[in-house]
Amino acid sequence: MKYLSDMHTHSIASGHGTSCTISDMAKKAAQNGLRLLGITDHGPATLAAGTSSYFRSLTFSPKRRFDVDLLYGIELNILDTEGSVDLEEELLSRLDYAIASMHAQNYRPGTCEENTRAFINVMKNPHVKILGHCDNPQYPVDYEALAACAKKEQVLLEINEASLAPYGYRGDTRQNNTEILRWCAKYRTPVLLSSDSHGTEHIGDFTFAADFVHQAMFPEELIYNNQIPKLKVFLADR
Repeated sequence: MKYLSDMHTHSIASGHGTSCTISDMAKKAAQNGLRLLGITDHGPATLAAGTSSYFRSLTFSPKRRFDVDLLYGIELNILDTEGSVDLEEELLSRLDYAIASMHAQNYRPGTCEENTRAFINVMKNPHVKILGHCDNPQYPVDYEALAACAKKEQVLLEINEASLAPYGYRGDTRQNNTEILRWCAKYRTPVLLSSDSHGTEHIGDFTFAADFVHQAMFPEELIYNNQIPKLKVFLADR
């Protein structure tokens, strides 16, 4: 199946050696048949990533390029078990949505209880609408608790292409993704397939993520990538 949105992508503002501008990203999204693209550059706590002024300027960026609708967000760094993040409320309120993720340079892996508490607390932030790559084996969590909380707080759990693809660096995430899908199916918690593309190379590419959810026979109606109007409302609902 062809999916029409990719809500976790990174431009030159994320660093990591990526040299692609937002226009480059939108052009590639159009070439790949996407209708909706989310730009979610890393928060300021990531080395060489977007500054506060960068995220402030996104408010004035075009919402449509190359016939692709654009939403401007951020991939926040979770900083502690209280769910603290690395962008202030005033700027978060200006963005379309936020992804919250754990990265080793900002949050050291804790116990299952500690990691779960951090994810649950960050989901209480009304601007956080997606949990990024919560399949990471370095951060053991209680996936039933995450799926139940995500349903309650109206947050999407991500099935991350970069975690499942052979070029991924998080190790074997298949068992964790199986658990995510198992509990999301039970609680009817929707998910989102994301490329996590740094630059244009993987925009809209869900080869391994899509195969994984289909092999798991996960309900298609709980995958929001093709439900564009519903997805936009979901991300905007705070």
